Amino acid sequence: MTTHDFAVRRQAFRKLHESGCFVIPNPWDRGSARYLRRLGFQALATTSAGIAFSLGQSDGQAVPLDDVLGSIADIVHAVDLPVNADFESGYAREPEGVATNVRRCVDTGVAGLSIEDSTGDPRIPLYELPLAIERIKGAREAIDKSGSGVLLTARAECYLVGHPEPFKESVRRLQAYADAGADVLYAPGIHEREEIRTLVRELAPRPVNVLVGWKSPFSVADFAEMGVRRISVGSALARAAWSGFMRAAQAISKQGSFSGFDDLAPFPELNNLFRTSS
Repeated sequence: MTTHDFAVRRQAFRKLHESGCFVIPNPWDRGSARYLRRLGFQALATTSAGIAFSLGQSDGQAVPLDDVLGSIADIVHAVDLPVNADFESGYAREPEGVATNVRRCVDTGVAGLSIEDSTGDPRIPLYELPLAIERIKGAREAIDKSGSGVLLTARAECYLVGHPEPFKESVRRLQAYADAGADVLYAPGIHEREEIRTLVRELAPRPVNVLVGWKSPFSVADFAEMGVRRISVGSALARAAWSGFMRAAQAISKQGSFSGFDDLAPFPELNNLFRTSS
């Protein structure tokens, strides 16, 4: 795959963020990426949790960086679509380390990547804002120096870590991250209609990503009406796959039953999918 191929994808990815609303589903390996490509999605995003589970690890930077980069590269090379990398908190604390790792992620061919402000420490779950801003600046500088045009998403993890005022703090942080150079803004966990509308308004003109990792009462059209530009599903598709696997395996183990094999995807359908897609 050539540098030109990546440039075309990156331009297409940037174009998607200029207007409208699109879903960017999250595969966890080559096969899931190829199936989503076949369904007609215009871009994909990796899921750190989905990749971690597939490697027998827990989410939250338990997977070594080299393994993460290898999985991201696998997905990038499996499809001819723009791919956004869930790059957690950059796999480093200091801005210099974030910058170094972001450059390595850019080299996989991604069209975009996200950096979150979660520390992974329940005692101090979010980086202090001055450091969090410098970390986004480090990622921005690394991307700019690469000349790649990769899109930078900044994530405020306030809802996911149980901040006492998640909406107010998310707005404060995301506005600061926009000033630091983030192209797209993301507060995973926000789910109330009026909060989403207000968030979009407060962060304009930057595009906003919303996470739908649960059964939601809202459709894509509803999110579009709220002003959301991008919808991702995080680990939800990976967990859906694990749910079917776990139910079938538990039926065999606990009941001696093969009832979990009802309604399976037909073998010829899967086999033909990967024969043609490869």
